[in-house]
Amino acid sequence: MGSKSFTKSAVQLRPDPRFNDLQLSKFINCIMQRGQKASAQRIVYDALDEIMTKLAKETDPNAPKESIQVFRMAIDNVKPFVEVRSKRIGGANYQVPIQVNAKRQQSLAFRWIIDSVRGEKGRPTHRKLADELFAAAKKEGKAMATRDQTHRMADANKAFAHFA
Repeated sequence: MGSKSFTKSAVQLRPDPRFNDLQLSKFINCIMQRGQKASAQRIVYDALDEIMTKLAKETDPNAPKESIQVFRMAIDNVKPFVEVRSKRIGGANYQVPIQVNAKRQQSLAFRWIIDSVRGEKGRPTHRKLADELFAAAKKEGKAMATRDQTHRMADANKAFAHFA
């Protein structure tokens, strides 16, 4: 009576239906709560539509033309390169700066953007998400502040890097 075991390749993530983008599909899954994927898709797509209306008003010639480009730029800007991990050495705890691998960079960027959106109250989620993504693409906003704080913390604890 062998039980079936699923490998990573058995359950594969499909790209999202509108932009055919895997990263956006993963972001939608992170936005999703209580298994309500359609609701999460509506929030993300409405936010991207909102970004398109902002881009139409944008006068900067170097500004991206598509909302999916703004999304990718926002994620790339929020990704942290280093973080601090607590290590116990000789009875003392040290905050040791370590490099972050690509998978964790993406998940932290998603988490920080979503936390900053959910932390704000009083407006529809798609509007808050659109504003946060647009701000992150310009290297502003709460998620960018979290990333900068993480980098500052790692920089301050550079002296303990040899414990890594």
